[in-house]
Amino acid sequence: MEQVNWLTGSLVFLAAAVLAVPIARLLGLGSIIGYLAAGIVIGPFGLALVRDAQDMLHFAEFGVVLMLFLVGLELEPRRLWALRRPIFGWGSVQLIGSAALMFGVAMLAGIGWKLALVAALGLALSSTAIGLGALAERNLMPTTSGQSVLSVALLQDVAAIPILALLPLLAGVGVASEEHAAPSGWWSAAKAIAVVVAIVLGGRLLLRPALRWIARSKTPEIFTAASLLLVVATATLMQAVGLSMALGAFLAGVLLAESEYRRELETDLEPFKGLLLGLFFIAVGMSIDFAVVLQRPAVVALVVVAFLLLKALVLWGMARLMPIPRPERPVFIILLAQGGEFGFVVFQGAAQAGVIDAPVSSLLVAAVAVSMLLSPLLLVLADRYWIPRLAGAATPRLKEIDEQQSAAIIIAGFGRYGQVIGRLLFANGFRPTVLDHDAELVEVVRRFGWPVFYGDATRLDLLRTAGAASARVLVLAIDDMAQSIEVARIVREHFPQLTIVARARNVRHYYELRNLGVEHIERETLDAAISTGRSVLEQLGMRPHQARTLALRFRKHTVDQLELMRPHSQDEAKLIAISKQGRQQLEQLFAQERELASQRAQRTPWEAEATAADTDR
Repeated sequence: MEQVNWLTGSLVFLAAAVLAVPIARLLGLGSIIGYLAAGIVIGPFGLALVRDAQDMLHFAEFGVVLMLFLVGLELEPRRLWALRRPIFGWGSVQLIGSAALMFGVAMLAGIGWKLALVAALGLALSSTAIGLGALAERNLMPTTSGQSVLSVALLQDVAAIPILALLPLLAGVGVASEEHAAPSGWWSAAKAIAVVVAIVLGGRLLLRPALRWIARSKTPEIFTAASLLLVVATATLMQAVGLSMALGAFLAGVLLAESEYRRELETDLEPFKGLLLGLFFIAVGMSIDFAVVLQRPAVVALVVVAFLLLKALVLWGMARLMPIPRPERPVFIILLAQGGEFGFVVFQGAAQAGVIDAPVSSLLVAAVAVSMLLSPLLLVLADRYWIPRLAGAATPRLKEIDEQQSAAIIIAGFGRYGQVIGRLLFANGFRPTVLDHDAELVEVVRRFGWPVFYGDATRLDLLRTAGAASARVLVLAIDDMAQSIEVARIVREHFPQLTIVARARNVRHYYELRNLGVEHIERETLDAAISTGRSVLEQLGMRPHQARTLALRFRKHTVDQLELMRPHSQDEAKLIAISKQGRQQLEQLFAQERELASQRAQRTPWEAEATAADTDR
């Protein structure tokens, strides 16, 4: 009987997703709205095909865990360290600012301070799942707004822990046993720190050798099982000490971001993440308590509108101070103004601790769920009415490339670097297909007569339309390093016949491209810097021919040295040793050159002719 129920439940969930999501996408509403609508239809207040919404929500939270693990894989520790100020700075501004504003309004409305504080803290949290899911669906994660949403979401995951710890104190629990509470709190904190340290050290010292050992078995399904085991084990450890499962998975992902198995981990876990994340959204739709909504619709609507507007006010002020482009501000505001899944936990925990009544908790939970349902709808409205107004004429909405091209050369990226290459090719009679995803740039260069198409080269379908299947050369001149690497990966996988000639922003970018099999790479500043150095040598009295020869030798040595260091790019000690050795060799070579030049300059004309004659013999 239990097996039949399990099969029936699977049938209901899969059928609902398969029917609802394509319909939602067809209507231009996005897949998240489709999942939420499917949950409402099959939930207790729809057709009642599934009744245990809360149990399903707890299970489906693993989709959020997998999502944050994959997000962590895209962030190397250096990039995460670079985000520390947005995370703890702007993240704290959003959380504290929103909670303080809502607490103040609630107090003015005559609500008790305990309820006002719990409601303000719970409603200040946003949905990580919907926020990052919407960013991924729109390919906005690498943008400024995407990184800002990620930073604030990470701070909220961290802040949820002290918020939950505050609930027993608000209920008056532990007043009589304060002497025992402090050691218990210190012990919990020590355990949490120990687990985080264990995950960091384990990721550095154990995970990569373990994955390497498993990969030697050459059994794909075992590597997939190991990937899932890694995420589940990390989430279990974090949950055991009262920390966020998703935050632990994110930390594990960051530690493996520079691993050679990063792409394989992404490929193995992506299908599980998509299915479980869809299940999470379905469970959120099922959990909306329409009985509470219908019983007090005006109160629920007032709570939803009030906290959305108050949070949006704080976020609007942040967006103006942060370096977020105007067209991206609506996405930033809408995705963080909504309530979040941690709000469910806070309100349910507050009800269990006796801080708020159960009916009030149900009302607040319903308000959070309704806001999560409204968030994707608000994004659709913003796309149609708000963002175009902000964009205006500065960032016109251009039609993407849709006509099949057949040029032998494709240029991806037509900024300053790509334009120089394009001018050289056009001057020599070649007419490449040029792609750029910056609408403003495309409009400007078109006014100067350049035939440039609007399109994102990281999309496989647009590359096919641009003629990648038949072209001979792809010039990779994209400014953003992450997007450049992604294009190279897609081309190597789907168009192996296409020769990539790439631009590298720095040495790390060069190594990433070389590891993908790209052979023709030019560092964007190398030749300009060498030409400048050559001019300096000439100004110091060196003959132009000699300066040119030394510059060419220096360039060859630099390129050779880079290739020599590439296999050891993760070993800093080895890199330093090779760099020092190479610098000594170069200094010795140039010292010999200067000595020979000095000797030639001191010879008499007769000696010079004799030396030349000897050389001819």
